[in-house]
Amino acid sequence: MLSKMKTDYMGWIFLIGIVLLFLEISFKGGGLLFALAFSIVLIYLGRKFTKRTIGTIFFFSGLIFLIITVLNMFVFKFFLIAILIYFLVLYYQSKKNPDWINPIITNEGLDEERVHKEALLKTGHLFHNKLFGHQQTGEQVYEWHSVNVQSGVGDTVIDLSRTILPKGDAVISLRNIVGNITVLIPYGIEIRVHHSVVAGRARIFENKPEESRVFNQIHSFQTEGFDEADHKVHIITSILVGDLEVKRI
Repeated sequence: MLSKMKTDYMGWIFLIGIVLLFLEISFKGGGLLFALAFSIVLIYLGRKFTKRTIGTIFFFSGLIFLIITVLNMFVFKFFLIAILIYFLVLYYQSKKNPDWINPIITNEGLDEERVHKEALLKTGHLFHNKLFGHQQTGEQVYEWHSVNVQSGVGDTVIDLSRTILPKGDAVISLRNIVGNITVLIPYGIEIRVHHSVVAGRARIFENKPEESRVFNQIHSFQTEGFDEADHKVHIITSILVGDLEVKRI
């Protein structure tokens, strides 16, 4: 029932959106079409002359003009309201009919005492999830724990020269909305970097990717000896707006 409701609801939204778009074009006449066409032409020229300053000006001018035009369209506001209603309906349905997951667990091969009682040890962590603020590893020597943290607004600095890395993969997973991420790597440690960014730059050691100013890009790099190394660091970063820098220390 929920799946059918999803399909029907999205279909109706699409059809009503098309009707409203034609009505908006009919009422606003050629003004709306001219604004959209003008924005697209500027973006096209910007992409064509992307290596020149004028190309950059054309591209961002067209993009800003297109965003302003779309935000002022009634169809866009309709889609926002429809999406909000859609998620509210989904939330109501999930509260009314929650999904029950019943895993099948077999005890074959395990002694009964271990099945009924299994010890869990609490481990430490280097960072906390923070909505605002700067985070940095301490200046004193610290015990290594894999990093898996998400932040809102602020810079993050991780200095691996003050800890002893375990054998195998040492994982650093960082997700940030706005802010820069800096990772300091000791010489002799091999790394692999998987970096996803909407707007920002990336510098890994002294190398920059071909796109020095990154826009909606994913970059993956690793040092030559990563696969064979006993001690290595796997860095996974995701930033909406900000820079990534990985450097030796």
